[in-house]
Amino acid sequence: MRALLIFILILMSACEPTPTLERFGGPTMGSSYSIQYVRQPGGPAPEQVQAEVEAILQAIDARYSTYRGDSTVSRFNQLAANQCLPIDADLFELASFGQHLAEQSQGAFDLTVEPLLDLWGFGPQAREMHVPDPQALARARQRVGYRHLRIEGEALCKDAAIELDFNSIAAGHAVDLIAQRLRAMGIEAFLAEATGELKAVGRKPDGSAWRVALELPREDRQIARQVIDVEDMAVSTSGDYRHYFEDNGRRYSHTFDARLGRPVEHDLAAVTVLDASALQADGYSTVLLILGPQQGWDFAIAHGIAAVLVTRVEGGFVSRSTPAFERLVKGE
Repeated sequence: MRALLIFILILMSACEPTPTLERFGGPTMGSSYSIQYVRQPGGPAPEQVQAEVEAILQAIDARYSTYRGDSTVSRFNQLAANQCLPIDADLFELASFGQHLAEQSQGAFDLTVEPLLDLWGFGPQAREMHVPDPQALARARQRVGYRHLRIEGEALCKDAAIELDFNSIAAGHAVDLIAQRLRAMGIEAFLAEATGELKAVGRKPDGSAWRVALELPREDRQIARQVIDVEDMAVSTSGDYRHYFEDNGRRYSHTFDARLGRPVEHDLAAVTVLDASALQADGYSTVLLILGPQQGWDFAIAHGIAAVLVTRVEGGFVSRSTPAFERLVKGE
């Protein structure tokens, strides 16, 4: 009888549903997104979750894509100087954060950099990547400057013919919105990624942490420089090795210092930032990359940013981690 009872208990436990790891993904923002989530018994099916995620991504695209003439940002960019455009709370949040980063970085980071991107060949209106002539550069720089942008109530206003580009922070913001939606659906553990920006919450079904590989910047292939456990944290990496051109032996990346009107020219190749907010991680990884190896390091230390800075040196790369990064990786 005892053996029979044990056998029945084993059968009952074997029939109990267990959590499963679901995966899906697709194209977005000129790149891709991917979602992994732990589906508890009775939890939402992948088709339902994917529909919710893609609705968020489509809304982000409708607001911030500079490749769509009907997006909110494109409509603002088409306005003449001294005009305003009513905006929703989402765009208000991103514009406010972008202006905050511009103030903190003394204008190195700047949402109004779009004319420069087009001129150098990196923007939606560009024909080819090239070094512009000085006269064209001087004209474009007259249409750049975060101080020409202001928020008045529920409207975004310009006092010059500036054009905005949110690509440096929109993907991180999308990941935060996805994370909020997944949690609202009762999903307590997931890894959400969009165009390389990601956020990990909870743990995998076996109880282990989500693992994220930090890339070593190489043009020919991707190499994992460091693999870290991530829980309830976002990870953003910005680098100059994915989108660039060379001219007369010089390298020009898509990372611009708005103060100079040109791509950055220093040896900082990549920056990874950890933060509870994907938006914050996305924005600050860009700021540090613009500032360069020493100014970026000083900025990260001064603001307590958890970051790894990867600098080019003769024969390879050197990585330097801030104390805040080391503490997070150690779980302190």
